[in-house]
Order: sequence, then C-alpha cells, then structure tokens
Amino acid sequence: MNIVTKQLELVAATFSDWQSEIKFAIRDPMELCRALNLPESVGRAAKSVTSDFALFAPRPFVQRIQAGRLDDPLLRQLLPLPTENELRDGFTVDAVGDGPATVASGVIMKYPGRALLIVTGACAIHCRYCFRRHFPYETTPKGAAQWEHALAGIGHDTNIEEIILSGGDPLMLTDSGLQSLLSLITELPHVRRIRVHTRLPIMIPARVTQQLVETFANLPQTVVIVIHSNHANELDEQVAIALDKLHACGCLLLNQSVLLRGVNDNAETLCDLSAKLIEMRVIPYYLHQLDRVQGASHFEVPIEVGTALIEQMRNSLPGYAVPRYVSEIPGESSKRIIM
Repeated sequence: MNIVTKQLELVAATFSDWQSEIKFAIRDPMELCRALNLPESVGRAAKSVTSDFALFAPRPFVQRIQAGRLDDPLLRQLLPLPTENELRDGFTVDAVGDGPATVASGVIMKYPGRALLIVTGACAIHCRYCFRRHFPYETTPKGAAQWEHALAGIGHDTNIEEIILSGGDPLMLTDSGLQSLLSLITELPHVRRIRVHTRLPIMIPARVTQQLVETFANLPQTVVIVIHSNHANELDEQVAIALDKLHACGCLLLNQSVLLRGVNDNAETLCDLSAKLIEMRVIPYYLHQLDRVQGASHFEVPIEVGTALIEQMRNSLPGYAVPRYVSEIPGESSKRIIM
C-alpha cells in the first residue's frame, strides 16, 4: 500500500457520516491523479472534458482503485477522457427516450404498471457512461411538497402497481427527505412495490443508516433495491455489511450491470462479479447493453461479443447467477431481451 492510499484511509476514517463523505469527495482531476499516483498529463486531459459533466469520486470508492494503473476497471468508470468530446452517429443526449415518456414533471412512464420518479439529479459518483448525464434535472420537483401534484396523477391511475425511485440517485436524499416522499407514496393504495435504483451502498456504504433501514422495514409495500455494480472489485467488506443490513430489513436485492469496454467485457470478470453478488445474497438481474448516450461511445461493446460472454457465463455458472442480457429501445413497452 502506498503512502497516498494510507493518507486516504486516514481521511476517510475521520468522516462522521455519509454526507461528510459526499462533501469531501474528489472533484478535481489533478487531485485524483495525485491520490492514485497517475501522471499529471492524465489530470490535464480530464480537465478538458469536465465542463458539462464534472468529475465526482467519493473517497471510499477511490480507495478500491489500484494506484498507478490507468487500466483499473474502477478508475475507468469515473475518469473523464477526451474521447467524451467526440460526436458519434447514433449517440444522442436522450438515449433511452426519457423525454417522450415524461407524463408530468419528474414522472416517466415507459412500461405498463410502473411509474418512475426522478427524485434528484445528485449522485454519489459521476459514471462516465451515465445515460442521464444530459438530463434536465432542473425541471423536476424538489422536495416532497412539490411531488404532491405529480403523485396526484399516479393516484388516479390504479393500474400503476410499482413506483420506481431513480435520478440521479434517490439515496442522495436525506433520511428525512426520503421518508417524506415515501410517506406520500404509501398513501396510494394500489401501489404494491417500491423499487429504488442506487449506487450509494456501493460508493458510500455508510449511507445505509439505521434510520434508512427502519424506513424501508416499516413500509407496507415490498421494497426492491437495485444496486448498480459493474465489477467485483467494487464489492468490499463494507459494501457487504451495508447490503446485509438492507437484506435483513426485508428488501429484495437485485443488481444491474452495464457491459463496458475495458471494465467488464470478459467472461472471467463477469463470472467473478456474479459469484460475489450471490455470496452477498444479491441476484444478478440484468446485464445492460450500453445506452448510446453522447459522450460514452468509447465504452460500447458489440452485441455479438456480449452474447458470446453470456454463453460463456452459462457454461460456468448456475442459471440463477447469469443475468439477462438486455437493451433499452426508446418507445418499446419493455426491455428487449438479447439473450
């Protein structure tokens, strides 16, 4: 372990809560390079592409990156690269058709029986492949009071049985803020499930507070937590503890991964991730083909490569450990199952 990493551990140990870890996250590419013993030229290049989508890297996650390795799969997910400025045919600012599917401020309805709420634009990490990196978050409701009008429409549609909390990352809300929003949702008698899509238990495991656990445990609806892990190296002991708390309070835990070039585009890596997820009682749910968002073309893996990887996984793992390989096609009524 190098001296810089030791210093990072010392700083992380002084954090009193998850909000402090957000406050002290790395935002400057030059600081990231110093922390990971990377050349200054890498930081200068990263600075040239962060004006619209800045670097944001929480220190607990940075500690899992191997210093001095530009090809580290965790680093690749958060390091801005000049290739993000390249315009490629077929890559757009709204790769999944959120705009046409928006039925009210912050409310997206693409699939029967489900409504997705964009509850915040904030995240605990800025993933460079994020399909909502260009989303107009300023147009969405802020706080539970502003959600009452949007939820009124959902309240009149008794076909909606599931509310999906997304963003950004919904767990960036404070415990009290999330509880206020969930209280509004529980007033809708036809809503049977609440699904939360989040990377926070992975990025900052301390986010899984006792109050958060109690909030989920006391909800009358079934709570499904979908974490977003792309590589086994993301899943350390502290993450395991956080996930165990969520599992113990009755949440169903699923994982969605994105197939990313240079991160997880080989069978051994994907098998290792699935095995580790199963150990932590998380079901490998989806492996997503990259959403073709502008700025992320360098992550794309050909679909024929993805299908070959799934076949290799099926030859190595039990069926329940092999995710479904899917893509999201704007305007379609469900995810498209590739394999």
